[in-house]
Amino acid sequence: MAESTYTFEKLIAPTSPAAFFAEYWEKKPLLIRREDAAYYSELLSLRSLDRVLTTQTLNREMCFIANATASVSPEDFTFPDGVVDTARLFQKFADGGTIVFNQLQAFVPHLMELCRSLERELSTRFQTNIYMTPSKAQGFPTHYDSHDVFILQVHGVKHWVLYNTPIELPFRGQPFQRDVTVKGEPTMQFDMRPGDMLYMPRGTMHDATTGEGETMHITVGALQTTWTELLLEAVAKLAAGDVDFRRSLPPGYASSSYDRKEAKAMFDSLLKRVVEQADFDGAMDHFADDLVSSRTALIEGQMEQMLRLGDITVEHRAGARPNLIYRHSEVNGQLVLSCYGAEIRLPDHATEPTRFALDTADYKISDLPGDLDDAGKVVLVKRLVREGLVRIQY
Repeated sequence: MAESTYTFEKLIAPTSPAAFFAEYWEKKPLLIRREDAAYYSELLSLRSLDRVLTTQTLNREMCFIANATASVSPEDFTFPDGVVDTARLFQKFADGGTIVFNQLQAFVPHLMELCRSLERELSTRFQTNIYMTPSKAQGFPTHYDSHDVFILQVHGVKHWVLYNTPIELPFRGQPFQRDVTVKGEPTMQFDMRPGDMLYMPRGTMHDATTGEGETMHITVGALQTTWTELLLEAVAKLAAGDVDFRRSLPPGYASSSYDRKEAKAMFDSLLKRVVEQADFDGAMDHFADDLVSSRTALIEGQMEQMLRLGDITVEHRAGARPNLIYRHSEVNGQLVLSCYGAEIRLPDHATEPTRFALDTADYKISDLPGDLDDAGKVVLVKRLVREGLVRIQY
């Protein structure tokens, strides 16, 4: 399979990453018109979506029907065990329902490569949801999402209306409440055509409808880690070593007659300790390690790589796996690599050639830097191939 070329830079082109982060990221929507209907053709097509829908066993959490103007229950398109009945699913589509496919990257390699590329660049988890809407229909009423989204229009034309932001950058625990949140006046109205891209910060109220003809778009969702989560992690680590954080609130504190003076003094003391003693690097490492360790291996072709390990010489060319996400550290004179949920330990004299091997897309094995002789370079590359971090360019 040819590798996906959809990097973050291509996703937001012609806007530069620097301009995007300075002007739009978590600040305001960005609409990009491209006049290039084939811009996303490598990522997804109607045929590839149909193949997944009709050849995979799907449950109603993976795939369901949404209809802003009619009530649809899971029983309307699933078997009693919760498995999607594809024939009835398409019937509900014909009746005006939007087919929603959650996390299609698990089934379509190019979408997974896109997510991994974004994760590598932004240090944020990503997922893709697909929305297939029939003619003259609306999947969801006006709402906001609790995560940032990139909308990629793949097929057909869809009309979007953006409104106010009632909660700026809501937590994931602050989902949209239809009976509570009131939309304001429209702030943007536009049609999206194949090749167009829309970025919306979480909290942006919006809705979308189709005119004549069905449409399909990809929603790429960014599942950010917030400063609040970092602070909570830092406090939790501090509390593990300081018993005062673990003490219960004073007896009787809920009483109207309770004097809060001493409790306030304890609260101020604990806050002071957080400011003075909280381990920033430890908290950051926790989230960095969690992100890296939870990125599963994308190692298509590994069987061929393993079967040909014995043929490798210094004359072969090698390269890091595309969109490889890893961390490294030096512990007790060893290079420690964290990737795919595992730790790989190598001698410290292999640090320079290893870093080069993991950060370079194409190189001749004999050109690896450092003090390793040719035999050592081959041994190192074989180890990295076995671990799924490097591949030989046969």
